[in-house]
Amino acid sequence: MHGISGRRLLLTDEAIAQAALDAGIGGAYAYPGTPSTEILEYIQQAPEARERGVHRLWSVNEKTALEEGLGHSYAGRRALVAMKHVGLNVAADPFVNAAITGVNGGLVLVVADDPSMHSSQNEQDSRFYAGFAGIPLLEPATQQEAYEMTRAAFDWSEQWKIPILIRIVTRLAHSRADVVTTPPIEPVRLELPQDPRQFVLLPANARRNYERLLDQQAVFQAHSEASPYNVRTGGRRRDRGVIAAGIAYNYLMEAFTDTGECPWPVLAIREYPLPAAAIARLAADVDSLLILEEGAPLIESRLRGLLPGGKPIHGRMDGTLPRSGELTPDGVSAALGLGRPKPAPVPTVVRPRPPMLCAGCPHADTYRFLKEFMADHPAGRVFADIGCYTLGALPPFEAISSCVDMGASITMAKGAADAGLTPAIAVIGDSTFTHSGLTGLLDAVMENTSMTVLILDNETTGMTGCQTSPATGRLERIIAGLGVDAAHLRVVIPLSKNHDKNLQVLREEAAYPGISVIISRRVCLQAVPKG
Repeated sequence: MHGISGRRLLLTDEAIAQAALDAGIGGAYAYPGTPSTEILEYIQQAPEARERGVHRLWSVNEKTALEEGLGHSYAGRRALVAMKHVGLNVAADPFVNAAITGVNGGLVLVVADDPSMHSSQNEQDSRFYAGFAGIPLLEPATQQEAYEMTRAAFDWSEQWKIPILIRIVTRLAHSRADVVTTPPIEPVRLELPQDPRQFVLLPANARRNYERLLDQQAVFQAHSEASPYNVRTGGRRRDRGVIAAGIAYNYLMEAFTDTGECPWPVLAIREYPLPAAAIARLAADVDSLLILEEGAPLIESRLRGLLPGGKPIHGRMDGTLPRSGELTPDGVSAALGLGRPKPAPVPTVVRPRPPMLCAGCPHADTYRFLKEFMADHPAGRVFADIGCYTLGALPPFEAISSCVDMGASITMAKGAADAGLTPAIAVIGDSTFTHSGLTGLLDAVMENTSMTVLILDNETTGMTGCQTSPATGRLERIIAGLGVDAAHLRVVIPLSKNHDKNLQVLREEAAYPGISVIISRRVCLQAVPKG
């Protein structure tokens, strides 16, 4: 199935991964996060990746993934980096600076946004990051476009010596379609950068590189204006023009499945920076504009007040479409004035249910002794983190007070302890701890903060599909290396029969007037080999 040209049924995540392999990458770097996880998983399983020695192991976090990809590019190889939208926050420092250093081998970053927050803390729009950094962005509408754009992006990245960002969204990432692939090329190997100072961002060099990046904006703009991915189609009516970005074009056309043609002129946008001249031409031909875009009203906000004559603009900002959540075909149809179809009754079998820990999950036993402990300390709080154990916020546990971002459990608990809150307990998973909990624990060690960190070690990255956890087999050594007193580094086994013993350990460590760590360790049931 892998490594040959032809037609195959692929998720968009898989189409991007296959395109990267066909484009001759030497390395793929990522941290698992829905809806981007399947990109690296596909490459890990691809026979051609093994045959070519493509690097394809998980990185500790998104920042390290992007920096490793940049180093791979520096060495003259093509690199694919993948993450979800909130992961780009973690990688923001190297992301913005990579636009200033530029690249050597092609560097393509794929970011999967999650409108409606199906499995995320927010629904931020990564298109803003591309504009902020000053780099081109591609936003495919179909699986085929995702494949073609990824292959093209590596060529453009090397041509312009700049990283390229590809933005997808949950509905596209996790839907399948037939994709026609083209023959792969041999792995790309370039010489080391000719300019020995290109990647040295001392102020003098950074200023020179930044001027080069500014000069390139006109090139990126011209490319977008002429792009085959920014296409205007006809339409006889002139009372409205429609701008449809990325997957929004699909929702628009679903309203016209009977005719296959929208009666209004449509400008489909899939490459950024925005094709300003094409937008101006459309605006001049119509009485008003409807902006369809998945995520934030980026295009709409930029057009308001800029078009001549106060042209009416409709979209998410004026209530024509909901300001939050995903676009839907029904919502787009209503915005077009075509009516909103009456939804069919949802069968009971497919109605949503609250998420819950798996039966027999080790986290459940941990939360039982934690909840009993906290019942005796109502003035204390438990600060939790991102992962399966976040479900401890729900009945029957209701044991945690916060879940903000990766690693925030330890740092928030420390800040609360600094403010005098006691007991201050942090709950974090093993993979999340190595992702971004290490530095917070180091802060607590340096001040010997009176708090307890409870690391729920299920020996895998459970929530995203049981990827390898960097902590497995080395967690105690990492914690000891950060300076935690061995007398206050405890390991417990979360089982019902150990409940009283584990509760006593928590009582002892919470009473200690300094930093203590308890590792609650039992393998995730989903990671246990079956058979």
